[in-house]
Amino acid sequence: METLAAINRWLAKQHVVTWCVHHEGELWCANAFYYYDPERVAFYVLSEDKTRHAQMTGTRANVAGTINGQPKNVALIRGVQFKGEIRRLEGEESDSMRRQYTRRFPVALALSAPVWEIRPDELKFTDNTLGFGKKLHWLRAE
Repeated sequence: METLAAINRWLAKQHVVTWCVHHEGELWCANAFYYYDPERVAFYVLSEDKTRHAQMTGTRANVAGTINGQPKNVALIRGVQFKGEIRRLEGEESDSMRRQYTRRFPVALALSAPVWEIRPDELKFTDNTLGFGKKLHWLRAE
């Protein structure tokens, strides 16, 4: 559990996620501000249905992505890679996560875009501050 705690602490300090979806032989990636729920181990983003990545996702799809800082020194590189599932939220679940998201990003109160959940099944955290190439791994137990 200490691995997930270390990953959660770092993710709480970041704010942009990159995720990629695959559909009918095509790949596409997108970036967005995220709200991270450490209890659910899930990211929440807002994105319009008309976007290319949303069209490719449909209501649910497999997903992979990254969160990373931008240090200029290789010894300070830290980042998360993940794979899992993305799905469009509806109803109360969507409303609840939108409240959390807009608490973190009040500017999003002006947006009506749907809420999407990115639920990783696997996280890999590279943290060079613990030693060059140091990696922490987490797998969802289900």
